[in-house]
Amino acid sequence: TAPGPRSYTTLRDEAVKLFNSLQQLESERDPVPLMQGVLQTCLDLPPLVDEIYCQLVKQTTEPPAPGGQGDLHYWQLLTCMSCTFLPSPPVLRFLRFHLDRTESRFPASEMAKYACFIREALGKTKGRECVPSLEEILVLMQRQEMICTVHCPGAPACSVAISSHTTAEEVAQELVSRLGLSQSPNLFALYEQSRRREQPVGSATLLADVLTRFE
Repeated sequence: TAPGPRSYTTLRDEAVKLFNSLQQLESERDPVPLMQGVLQTCLDLPPLVDEIYCQLVKQTTEPPAPGGQGDLHYWQLLTCMSCTFLPSPPVLRFLRFHLDRTESRFPASEMAKYACFIREALGKTKGRECVPSLEEILVLMQRQEMICTVHCPGAPACSVAISSHTTAEEVAQELVSRLGLSQSPNLFALYEQSRRREQPVGSATLLADVLTRFE
């Protein structure tokens, strides 16, 4: 189930709770729900975004076991953060320095691969309406894309690979090309359908947000 409405206390108290969650993340066997909880808190309380970025940079600097499971859990959450929120300019500069330093010190390592992925994501992230779904977090942990199934009238369902940054317009254009409709005078759009209603998806809407709502 996707995270629902939450009640929060003071920013200071919530920052302490997030710090405790990060400490727990290191040894968590199934880190995905915990990661989603941290992301949801950051979405609901934007002033904590910079705090979590700084905490994650701290946790991935001089870790006791570089590339170990606990270290990689922090890198995986940092990956999810980079696909969901942009930090403030000073924190962004600090983060980019950390990514460069990691790639220089640990070339060809898993940490360096995450650092490269994060740098590219930060160049595309513009903000999200929803936190990543459980499925999206799982694929981000592997630095992969999601497979989205789109049902087309009069044609078989199409599978489309999407990232956290793919818009509805980009998917619609790809499907138009695949179906040989590039010369058609008609306009095409994606629709999302639930049990109660069907509505068009805005061209600039991120497909990943739509999938989170479905979850």
